[in-house]
Order: sequence, then C-alpha cells, then structure tokens
Amino acid sequence: MTRVALVGYGMAGRQIHTPPLREAGLTVTHVVTRNAERAAHAAEDHPGVVVVSSIEELVTLRDDLDLAVVASPSGDHLANARVLIDAGIPLVIDKPMAVNADDALEIVDLAEHEQVPLTVFQNRRYDPEHSTLARVVQEGLVGEAFRFEHRWERWRPVPKDRWRENLASEDGGGILLDLQSHLVDAAVQLFGPIDTVSAVINTLTTTADDDTFLLCRHESGVTSHLSATSLAGAPGPRVRLLGRDAAYVLAALSDEPVTFADLADADGHCGWLWRGDQREPVTRAESSQADFYRAVAAALTAADPQSAMPVDPRDAVHVLAVLDAARTSASDHREVEVITPGQRPD
Repeated sequence: MTRVALVGYGMAGRQIHTPPLREAGLTVTHVVTRNAERAAHAAEDHPGVVVVSSIEELVTLRDDLDLAVVASPSGDHLANARVLIDAGIPLVIDKPMAVNADDALEIVDLAEHEQVPLTVFQNRRYDPEHSTLARVVQEGLVGEAFRFEHRWERWRPVPKDRWRENLASEDGGGILLDLQSHLVDAAVQLFGPIDTVSAVINTLTTTADDDTFLLCRHESGVTSHLSATSLAGAPGPRVRLLGRDAAYVLAALSDEPVTFADLADADGHCGWLWRGDQREPVTRAESSQADFYRAVAAALTAADPQSAMPVDPRDAVHVLAVLDAARTSASDHREVEVITPGQRPD
C-alpha cells in the first residue's frame, strides 16, 4: 500500500486526484484542510483518513506517509513544496508547479539538493485522446507535421466563483496558468522545446485572464496554435494536426459537447485522418490518468526514484517559461524568446 497525503481537498483534491489515486491502488490516509465541510467530505470518501489543519502538522506524521500530493491553489505550491521537501516527503505537485518559471526552478533545485523524489501532475498526458494523438505523430500518419492546433474552449459567460477566477495571475489565478499549462505541455511532448511565443491574453469576465491564444514556434520547426478561453459559444475542434500527407482532427474529449456533429467519434475511435474529401477513423489508444499514479508508485520502489518518475519536473519549468514569455508578448505586442531558467546545456 502506498500511503498518500492530499494537501488540499477542494475540487482538485477530491474530484481530480482522488479518482485516479483510487484506481491506481494508492490509499489516501491523510488530508490537509482547514475547511470543515471539506474535512467531512474527506472522512466520507476515505474511511479512517486523518485530517489535519496545516502542512506543518502533516510533516510531524512523516513516518506514516509514502507520498504527498500538493492539490492546493497554485499560488501556494512553492511554500507547500518547501515544507514537504524539507521534511523529506516524496511529492507530486499539481500543474502548474508554480506561478512562474523561477519559482518552479527553486522547487526543482531544492528537491534535487535534498534528494527528495518530485514529479508534476500533468494528468492530461494520460488521456486516451492524447495517447492517440501521440501515436499519430510517432507513426507519421499525417506525414511531416508542420502545424499543431490544440484548443480548450468553454462557454462560461458567467464565471464560476472560485480562486482560479478570483485571484490575480501573479497569485495563481487565470486560464493561462490553468488550461494553457496542459496545452503547452502537450505541444512540447509532441514536438519538442518551444523557442519563441506570440500571445494574445484578455481579461473579460474574471479578475485574471479568461481568454488566451499562443502561437508557439518549436525548435523542431513545427508551430503550435494553442487556444484556451472561457468565452467560446462554439468551441473549435479540440485538435487539428496538419501534415504533408494528411490532417488529423479530433472534435472533442469524450465528456465534451461536439460543435460539429459530423466529427463525432464512433465507439472505439478517436479522431479522423483527413485527405481532402476522404477520411478514415483512428483507433482509440488505451490509456488512463491512473497510469500516472501507477508510475509514481512504481518509481517510489525503484533504485533511482527520481529518474523513474513519470513527469520530469524540469518539463514543468519549461512550460512555465513559455507562459512567462506569453505574458511579456501580450503586454509588449511582440514575439518573445523563451528563456528557460536552469536549462542544462546540450
């Protein structure tokens, strides 16, 4: 049994982390929350769970834990990570790892110095839709890829009343840090590091940004067009990948509305290969977000736990460097070079 502490039991802790943890066979034994309602939810969801009110109290129980999962608001990640690493507790940090690349690098450097295993919850890498797309790229099904379009577009003209909508971007709020963390990570995993970015960032209904578009130029020569917005009455297709031989189009994730009904997937299929007026379905890859936590549990028993972790935390530093550059680009109305702090030379 892998004994897990969840730091935070809001939407992320309860709805996003708990299901894959349970599916992967890990056991939530401790929860950190000061909220009485969330403490009651934790006791209901995890019989026998120990609920503590602070991360400082949690680390006094170090010997009862194998892993801590930081599912607190993004602006608290750095402070939480410092305490957990100082206590020597292996940890998973929800994306984004921090609110900027410099803070993320501080976490990585501290974990390396203290030899504490660290990884980042980039759960969307384990969606079957992403696994299918990765296979399309790896097998060259579109030929030489040159443009990647990835969208996470919602229709929320009345925003939710949560910290993500109510906090300023420097405190962890906004859609740039939230959804673009997923989109940029996917683009980098598929096509390599990003060299420059041009961005448009709007704040229309919330305290922080709620409408973003990034044009990213990869070192490989591919360009990624990444859109995350809360104000799309008609969301575009989730993915359109253009190559010299074909295009791959995915209408939506399985739990999303499909704007263009003709693009909907049939059972066992995940997107379409298009060649002009001809198309063929693509078989859905087998993958689950629980695979992330299965890999974490396996890494904790490996001879070198850090090298066995499913997500290299330095990937998250690069993602945040892209987002930092995007803010500068949007403010200055220009293309900006991405400078990733702590990047190791080739």
